[in-house]
Amino acid sequence: MAAAPLSYEVRLARDAQDIRASQRLRYAVFVEELGGAGPLIDHENRLEADEFDPLYDHLMLIDPSKPEDDLDRVVAAYRLLRSDRAAEIGRFYCDAEYDLAPLRASGRRLLELGRSCVHPDHRGGAAMLMLWNALADYVLAHEIEILFGVASFHGTDVETLKQPLAWLHHHHLAPEGLRPRAKHFQSMDLVAKDALDRRSAMEAMPNLIKAYLRLGGFVGEGAFVDRPFNTTDVMLLMDTQAMSEKHREFYTRRVEGRG
Repeated sequence: MAAAPLSYEVRLARDAQDIRASQRLRYAVFVEELGGAGPLIDHENRLEADEFDPLYDHLMLIDPSKPEDDLDRVVAAYRLLRSDRAAEIGRFYCDAEYDLAPLRASGRRLLELGRSCVHPDHRGGAAMLMLWNALADYVLAHEIEILFGVASFHGTDVETLKQPLAWLHHHHLAPEGLRPRAKHFQSMDLVAKDALDRRSAMEAMPNLIKAYLRLGGFVGEGAFVDRPFNTTDVMLLMDTQAMSEKHREFYTRRVEGRG
């Protein structure tokens, strides 16, 4: 594994070139690594794209050792959409998979998170922490109250995922008043609560989902099996108001003095 740079640049995409660099990273992770597919994927140029990209903010972590015109310089990314912007567009990306009516009815400021990815060479170090700190700055600047988005298990064989899915169902369901429900509903209640194996569930749980759970995150009702993208998706939510003080302090740390 290549050594991560000692410092990164973190910022929002400024132009089409920046978005293409984010799409290049997404291609490496979601297509080459995880076997995803989609109608707008550009295999010739190695870009994972969709119709939402021009409408979203793209938070990027950049390897400054690479030239500005190098599409491989983005090493971690998030795609962000605030509820005020979604109202202009008419929908969130997640509307295709979940009924978001409870979130909209809450009247609270929402932020949809998506396409979270880190290049394999930059995992396990400062990259994700720096990206999350930058995301915290964005959340504070826009007075976001609820963060949500789908997080994925690799593969579509629900039988092999029954332990982690059932663990989420029994231990981390969102409060009923904020609980989105999956469309093309796949139950996560696949193992009785007293038959759960915590170790097995945690070993099969993606790191991103575990990180959200540590911050007090919840999940929606049911999973969505996304066969074209070769994933089984769950809806993750974080209510910033409901976080414990410890979690809030962690989440709102700034990048200063880090990396």
